[in-house]
Amino acid sequence: MSDSIKRVVLAYSGGLDTSVILKWLQVTYNCEVVTFTADLGQGEELEPARAKAELMGIKPEHIYIDDLREEFVRDFVFPMMRANARYEGDYLLGTSIARPLISKRLIEIAKEVGADAVSHGATGKGNDQVRFELSAYALNPDIKVIAPWREWDLASRTALIAFAEEHQIPVPKDKRGESPFSTDANLLHTSSEGKVLEDPWEETPDYVYSRTVNPEDAPDTPEYITIDFEKGDGVALNGEAMSPATLLAALNDLGRKHGIGRLDLVENRYVGMKSRGMYETPGGEIYARAHRGIESITLDRGAAHLKDELMPKYAELIYNGFWFSPEREMLQAAIDHSQAKVSGTVRLKLYKGNANVVGRKSPHSLYSERHVTFEDDAGAYDQKDAAGFIKLNALRLKLLAKQA
Repeated sequence: MSDSIKRVVLAYSGGLDTSVILKWLQVTYNCEVVTFTADLGQGEELEPARAKAELMGIKPEHIYIDDLREEFVRDFVFPMMRANARYEGDYLLGTSIARPLISKRLIEIAKEVGADAVSHGATGKGNDQVRFELSAYALNPDIKVIAPWREWDLASRTALIAFAEEHQIPVPKDKRGESPFSTDANLLHTSSEGKVLEDPWEETPDYVYSRTVNPEDAPDTPEYITIDFEKGDGVALNGEAMSPATLLAALNDLGRKHGIGRLDLVENRYVGMKSRGMYETPGGEIYARAHRGIESITLDRGAAHLKDELMPKYAELIYNGFWFSPEREMLQAAIDHSQAKVSGTVRLKLYKGNANVVGRKSPHSLYSERHVTFEDDAGAYDQKDAAGFIKLNALRLKLLAKQA
């Protein structure tokens, strides 16, 4: 092992697991470790990760802490939202969409520092190992990937702590007991899985939720907001222009206040098993509903329905780790083409867990009040035309019925 790996770039959070991985890589591969910590808006102070890496002997120039919030929302979240992507109809893919960006940066750093390999802390049971590694290989087919959870024999929290103590890795007091659940967070969402959430019959305990108030405790007065879109992307909140990450952060605050974006889901993992998770996507849920709202008046029926047919495949590709695949890029090109005139303003009503579209307007609106009115349409539509339309569509049904 040590002959083939000289330097490795580790996706490093500074927590117990990745700190143990850092030392394990040094011991097992006798290699130099470069750490990379991504700021994706998870809301945690990241400088302690730098201090911990230095404490473990990592050279200052080999500690990367990058603010990727704008790139994350602009180049990953917003393109995904243009597709209205929801895995298995519900999940807004908050964890899935972050992995290709982390992998992209891992590969870039590996090139910068001349590393032979990259490493991650995903387990051998989950989806993230697939997402990290498919993305890495798509960007550098010759890179080596080290997945410690698939190699080592540290099979429990107790074993991790024992390894940490043996190698003088600081273990916070709150890590010595069994965590009631595990979490992953970024600017788009927080996911919680495991332990108290593993029984799909039991309701999620209220203490698991961290990004939203209980809808029952949300304000008793609804709040109205507007989101402006240009070519399918949000550009302003309540008339104030905002960058992608700033807009999503502001929507998160609104979603938290009104208890919006909670999801209790049993999903099908790519590796074959079902898992139960609790997701909070406050700003993302508001944004997703607003985007469909502006599409409802700016997209032609054929384009809108085709998008809805393509969406499950697109969402599945992201969930399964194929962001950098040619098929995802093909679908993205079609989706982006559909957004050329998806511009305008959506008004939403936020109230006790709900984000309802209550108004929409656009200079490119295809909605014609003259055609749909129940009043006199002044000749805009000849209702007699519907008779022939119905007869032609009924012909095959009538022929089938006569054969019965």
